[in-house]
Amino acid sequence: MSQQQPFGIGERIIGPDHRPFVIAEVSANHGGSLDLAIKIIEAAAECGADAVKLQHYRPETITIRSDRPEFRVRGGTLWDGRQLYDLYADAMTPWEWTEPLLACATELGLICFSSPFDCSAVDFLETFDVAAYKIASFELVDLPLIRYAASTGKPMIMSTGMATLAEIDAAVEAALGGGCSKIALLRCNSGYPASASEMDLAAIPVMRQRYGCEIGLSDHTLDSIASITAVALGASIIEKHITLRRSDGGPDAAFSSEPGELENLIKNVNVAWAAVGAARFGPSEREVASLAFRRSLRAVRDLAPGDVLSIEDFKSIRPAGGLPPSDTELVLGRTVREPIGIGAPILWELLE
Repeated sequence: MSQQQPFGIGERIIGPDHRPFVIAEVSANHGGSLDLAIKIIEAAAECGADAVKLQHYRPETITIRSDRPEFRVRGGTLWDGRQLYDLYADAMTPWEWTEPLLACATELGLICFSSPFDCSAVDFLETFDVAAYKIASFELVDLPLIRYAASTGKPMIMSTGMATLAEIDAAVEAALGGGCSKIALLRCNSGYPASASEMDLAAIPVMRQRYGCEIGLSDHTLDSIASITAVALGASIIEKHITLRRSDGGPDAAFSSEPGELENLIKNVNVAWAAVGAARFGPSEREVASLAFRRSLRAVRDLAPGDVLSIEDFKSIRPAGGLPPSDTELVLGRTVREPIGIGAPILWELLE
């Protein structure tokens, strides 16, 4: 795709010239309690997040009940042994909570949007005119879903955990073909929790160059180091799961950040973004005063008119004010025209 301009989600502009857009993922950490879901959104606002994200699916829209072995989680995950249908039945956010959760987020100044897991969820979310759609890593290969969400014209953020370049290419083409012109991709490792050694964040600048769109990170690691590193590499979006207390348990609690941790992450990624800055050369505003303490050529003994300068008469020393050290060879052998006291700058107008 051609280079995409920075775009907005709600009133928040996302792009390299703006601080990272931080999404607090509520996911299943509500534990089946609307009151707890609201408290999580309140905590996200207090932490300084820009947005909160929900997930919209029902167990029957994401899987079916089956006794076949492949419908049971395995592979060393947090959910090993669980039947998929039962896991999603426990983890889902009841759709009737959508209105109060959106109202809570809006009142707190947060953008609230969701991950739809099938077309019926897109239809449902459209009745609330949500600001954007997020495609989860596992759904990145569901091109019909991507095209359907794209047809709304809303901005789309797509996670790329597990995906090959060919799969990401296809997803981007589906979104563009479906009518979406505002696309962001998130680097993601779909391990829960993810290992820092498998994040491969060097992909971030490669993705930005290849796709010409905003790139971010969906961070499932247990601390903030990956998010900080991602911002240093050009990420403009950070997504992190939030829970009030990991000890509360739940399907996603083990790899979610508690409020204090998320608050520190947000502060740190903003500092990282500020530190990256721009490709500036020359003194910054606060460096200007330091120019006075650069080296220059200055007399190291009193010099009288008629003296012929030798290497013993002057040195390259701090502070600035005299000729630059690079003029040393040009100054040697010149005749002094006016008195130059010890420590005084060597200047062309004082020499013949």
